[in-house]
Amino acid sequence: MAFESKNPFLNNKSFSATSASSDSKVHNATLIDYNQDMTLAGTINKTLILFLLLTASAIVVWWMAFNGMNPMLPTIGGAIIGLILVVIAAFKPQYSPVLAPGYALFEGLFIGGVSAIFEARYPGIVIQAVGATFVTFAACLGLYKFKIVKVTEQFKSVVVAGTLAIATYYLISWLFSMFTSFVPIHYGNSMMSIGISVFVIVVAALNLFLDFDRMENGVEQKMPKFMEWFAAMGLIITLVWLYIEFLRLLSKLNRK
Repeated sequence: MAFESKNPFLNNKSFSATSASSDSKVHNATLIDYNQDMTLAGTINKTLILFLLLTASAIVVWWMAFNGMNPMLPTIGGAIIGLILVVIAAFKPQYSPVLAPGYALFEGLFIGGVSAIFEARYPGIVIQAVGATFVTFAACLGLYKFKIVKVTEQFKSVVVAGTLAIATYYLISWLFSMFTSFVPIHYGNSMMSIGISVFVIVVAALNLFLDFDRMENGVEQKMPKFMEWFAAMGLIITLVWLYIEFLRLLSKLNRK
């Protein structure tokens, strides 16, 4: 197969392996019913389902936080379990029909808790972050749909390099801040810190193009139906990342 996504969530060993498996079935003259293939409509529907599940669980924790209950346990627990489910799905995409909804529910607990914390400190920030996330999503979708931005192999390499650089920086900064008195430069509201947030948001937005490209190529390659959940999960992961980064940037601007 010519398609090989470089998205860190997929990498795209899962897509390649699944595609190879489909090829072997075709060569062995094993017919696959069309209804068992990945479709764009099916992927969109599953993305909407995951979004609704994430929103519902986020609302629960939000309600807890603003009714005098401590949201930290579900917030931290949701983040940890959500991460575990993502890792499992990356290696076992065939379990995505179960893992993806589970991820959405637990990640929603994390999103709800984080949103409540930011909202309590900076009233109105959540609706601003939600609006910025949706506007960015719509803009990227339009640019991709009308072929204004084309996802080439070079484009994928640049986006993945930027994403891995950010992940590495965040990990190293977290480790240093845990065991030393080091204060990462992306903390605070300095111009450098704001600039880093803007850069991270741009890279997160560029990952949306990889998500759209992955969906389109998955449909063209007639991948198995469970890959709809897998691709939908990848898109939700990117949107969650984008939303969190908008919260960070807006909080820095509010502090100024």
